[in-house]
Amino acid sequence: MEHIYTIIGEHCIQVQSQSKKIIDWIRRNFAIIPASPSSPHLRVRLHEGYGVPFVNYEVSIKQEENNQIVYRRSDYLIVVDSDYREASISVHNELALKHAFMNLYSSFLVHTQWGLLIHSSCVIENDKAYLFAGHSGAGKSTAAKLSDPRELLSDEATIVKITPGTITVFDSPFRSELSRSGCMEKSSLAGIYLLNQATSNHKVALSKSDGFLQLVDKVFYWAHSLEETVNILHMLLVLAKAVTISELHFQKNDTFWELIS
Repeated sequence: MEHIYTIIGEHCIQVQSQSKKIIDWIRRNFAIIPASPSSPHLRVRLHEGYGVPFVNYEVSIKQEENNQIVYRRSDYLIVVDSDYREASISVHNELALKHAFMNLYSSFLVHTQWGLLIHSSCVIENDKAYLFAGHSGAGKSTAAKLSDPRELLSDEATIVKITPGTITVFDSPFRSELSRSGCMEKSSLAGIYLLNQATSNHKVALSKSDGFLQLVDKVFYWAHSLEETVNILHMLLVLAKAVTISELHFQKNDTFWELIS
């Protein structure tokens, strides 16, 4: 059983696996650090050989009598304790491994009330982060590509730390198409833009309440308890109060940055 350590956001995670294929995937996609002298925030055991190839995004969730929480999809199985300190992930392939790790880490963030994993891309301009959110096909990856050579913190799932008065975005290992394009590990969040592809560029500032409502379904989360759903809503309220949220209607070129920076 090989043990390696990685940092995601501000969290030290110990990864254990007997599979060279899985360990190699972790090394390719995550920031590997020396063994931590203190206890990691989360220990994860990874196994291969589970289930069948991806069918759909539906995840069943069950809380067992021993207080373990089980997340099950056709191609992955997650078993985690109620404190989100020890977890086991069994996967069918690398796609399942990525999605399962996102599921676990997102649930860990909500449980600890540290922050959220938001379905979005995120780009740095003048040392400030700008988050581009939307449903599939809205243009998150397109906006990220058109923002080159600006530094990219995420192209699919943005890690957002939420504290009153301070919103910070971290480099995300959960990527779809685009690899890391700089050296910054984190940046303060200056604005959130909800994307709509259009024939001309314009933006519409949203009220705090409308912005909050627009973000609710952009969070990566698999609800299993009322308490943790409340945690999400509370953090989204803090986020909506702290950062300007706007609709961004944009052409498929980089001129939309004239409306932002």
